[in-house]
Amino acid sequence: MTARPLPVPDEISAPYWAAAAGHVLAIARCARCGSFALPPDQACPHCGSTDPDYAFEPVSGRGTVRSWTVIRQSGLPGFAAEVPFVLVDVELAEQPELRMIGRLLDGPAALDGVAPGSTALGSAALGSAALDRVALDSTVAPLRLGAPVRVGFEDVAPGVAIPAFTLTAAARPGEEP
Repeated sequence: MTARPLPVPDEISAPYWAAAAGHVLAIARCARCGSFALPPDQACPHCGSTDPDYAFEPVSGRGTVRSWTVIRQSGLPGFAAEVPFVLVDVELAEQPELRMIGRLLDGPAALDGVAPGSTALGSAALGSAALDRVALDSTVAPLRLGAPVRVGFEDVAPGVAIPAFTLTAAARPGEEP
């Protein structure tokens, strides 16, 4: 079995990965305009400063699902044992259009037992064959566009954690937020 690929921090991303190792989501904030940038780059995507002097700040990790898909095949051998899984595009609460992509730790269990047209939430793990029977649009699963999520972390190696997401109680019918 091939090992799962691990992040390789560089000069810009090292503070992000160091915070993630401690289960903290820290996002780069431009010192010039105060906007968050994910991923940070040589120039601030908001004000255009070529000297953004980023400071990584902890954020709430709360957000809403903008889009999602089910990954059924692995293009990398290190992920072959992990398919299928749900990948979500999340807008973080701290700033409009501050988006992050990550695995949904609830999924594909979040799709279990969902019949076309249903909005009920299933709870058991869903196998690949069953997942293939679920239509992939926002009307068939409890995982829906706008669903509230919060950051969680996958510990993938000693000292290495990958930010991911979980549905919050508000996204689960019958549960209190």
